[in-house]
Amino acid sequence: MNLATKLEQIKGVGPKTAAQLRSAGLETVGDLLVFLPRRHEDFTNVASIAELKPGNVTIRARCEKISTRPVRRGLRLTTAVLADDSGKLNAVWFNQPYRMQQLGASDEYFFFSGVFEYNYGRYQLTNPSAELAKELPVQAERLLPVYRQLRGLKSRTVRKVIEQLRPLMSVLPETLPPSVVAHEALMPRADAISTMHFPRQVDDVARARERLAFEELFQLILASQLNKIENQKLQGHRIVFESDVVRQFVSQLPFALTNSQRRAAWDILQDFEHATPMNRLLQGDVGSGKTVVAGIAACQAASAGYQTTLMAPTEILAAQHAETLRVLLSPFGVTVGLLVGSVKGAARAALYAQIANGDVDVVVGTHALFQDKVVFHNLGFVIIDEQHRFGVEQRQRLLGKSGVLPHLLAMTATPIPRSLALTVYGELDVSVLNELPNGRKSIKTSLVSPPSRDKIYQRVERELQAGRQAYIICGLIRDNPENDRKSVETEYKKLKNSVFGHRTIGLLHGKMKPDEKDHVMQDFKDKKYDILVSTTVVEVGVDVPNATIMMIEDAEQFGLSQLHQLRGRVGRGKHQSYCYLMMSTNNKPSERLREIEQSNDGFYLAEVDMRLRGPGEIYGRMQHGALNLQIATLADTKLITRAQKAAQAFITSGENLADYPDLAREVRRNQRLTTLN
Repeated sequence: MNLATKLEQIKGVGPKTAAQLRSAGLETVGDLLVFLPRRHEDFTNVASIAELKPGNVTIRARCEKISTRPVRRGLRLTTAVLADDSGKLNAVWFNQPYRMQQLGASDEYFFFSGVFEYNYGRYQLTNPSAELAKELPVQAERLLPVYRQLRGLKSRTVRKVIEQLRPLMSVLPETLPPSVVAHEALMPRADAISTMHFPRQVDDVARARERLAFEELFQLILASQLNKIENQKLQGHRIVFESDVVRQFVSQLPFALTNSQRRAAWDILQDFEHATPMNRLLQGDVGSGKTVVAGIAACQAASAGYQTTLMAPTEILAAQHAETLRVLLSPFGVTVGLLVGSVKGAARAALYAQIANGDVDVVVGTHALFQDKVVFHNLGFVIIDEQHRFGVEQRQRLLGKSGVLPHLLAMTATPIPRSLALTVYGELDVSVLNELPNGRKSIKTSLVSPPSRDKIYQRVERELQAGRQAYIICGLIRDNPENDRKSVETEYKKLKNSVFGHRTIGLLHGKMKPDEKDHVMQDFKDKKYDILVSTTVVEVGVDVPNATIMMIEDAEQFGLSQLHQLRGRVGRGKHQSYCYLMMSTNNKPSERLREIEQSNDGFYLAEVDMRLRGPGEIYGRMQHGALNLQIATLADTKLITRAQKAAQAFITSGENLADYPDLAREVRRNQRLTTLN
């Protein structure tokens, strides 16, 4: 048996188990060895029930009684009485009815690990894991690895298979350069993987995790740094800075630029002067004025004889950008064209011709810009708005519209934590807009419990009477029997037939056709609706300055970054705006939600979200392929900084990546995932 041996050749792995492992991408012994536990249950410090103190605990007990019942739609509560020689204890599980079958009422002893806390007037063990005591010694020392759940396959089965592979762990190859392992005082890779599967002490697990997390981050950061080096070798357009052009543009604005807008514009204009194509990310909090910065750069490009194209994720957002840029650029004779799906026939053919002969200086559009018929006269500058919504291949096709690689500015209103910028976006230069335009008022945000709902409806009505408009956001399109979250369809009908029956109400969700969504959004902008009941599709949407109030239902179900993005749909005009985060229960709001109630700083909230929820809230919504971080977390800024320094040292050392084939393979994969060119 070796690392390439198929899993079905292992004793005890039948066709069914092999198929289940294969469905998770595990086909060989080598695959399974690097299928690492997601956590470890510590059964080395077992307390008796009589000794328990609040916090994380482990007990050895039997289940005397267990039952399950529905408590509300979508929620089933399983309760049990656990007992050992010292006493009895209540345990509770939410939406885990299978515990009935697992535990039953018998004399079998289990190890239970969970949170011992005071809740609902009594002490109880909440959502504990449960492992049959007599099956526990499969792994040594009772520090038990828990693997990602595979369909139909228990962690216990995975542990038994891996137990047979233990002798092979010593031959696992080292993937990091020896110089890096030595300098960072890292555990050898083979030892780290063996420790993860067969842990002896908690401290050993921590060292193994550090080693494997460092490796993942090193690979990711090295990939982005190599991409950056490759980009610097490319030939682009040199666009000379013309101070008179920029000064005149800024002087004619009806408002003063913020300091961060000035800095970002200067960053771009300096990049233009280099023959190397710009590769810059402009990240700005909602309403921070990214389009104006892009407009300054487009004006400079047009003055130098280069065309600009701006790609947006939706037609209505493209139309908004086009209108904004026309207002900004037309006084300087810069022409703006809009190329979207709804432009058809003769008008479309005429626009193609204008783009090809250079009569249009700035072309704003959606995916229609990718078409082969779109031929630019002299494309020098590409802007991609909400760039995470476009795949790498799409971006490359757009950049390929020029014989010489154009300058690239990617824009996003999703504040990106520093750790994410260092890793996933490490190849990009980053400019940040962290100030609101002068005169823009902060949005007043409040958490609201169910008994106060009617008061908020009255508050909405007062805003509507003042001539304003309102958003009501729900997480679901239609009711789901598996949970009790509010849906837009049900909420729309309820509000239309009762609370706001005297008002005009629009409905918007992701299952509607693109032109339907655009039509509804345009009608809302044109004040044909007082209220828009919508899913999160409005998160990246058009500005409706007259919308001043938002209710977000089941707010505890959303991440902070997404709540902040949604909240940013109001507060776009001169009037004071309000956001009400509607709770689904009377439970005390979490500290996480208290953060968004107290802060309007999207960058701060993104860091909090990263720390509490991991990168999924931000990065998970991006088009990125498969960022396969098993161990590392992008919230670990100290380890990221170490990996960044080590990657830079490796590059400057002159060592050949090809000498480390395993490392090179992972770096190439990450290069494909992160590259923008």
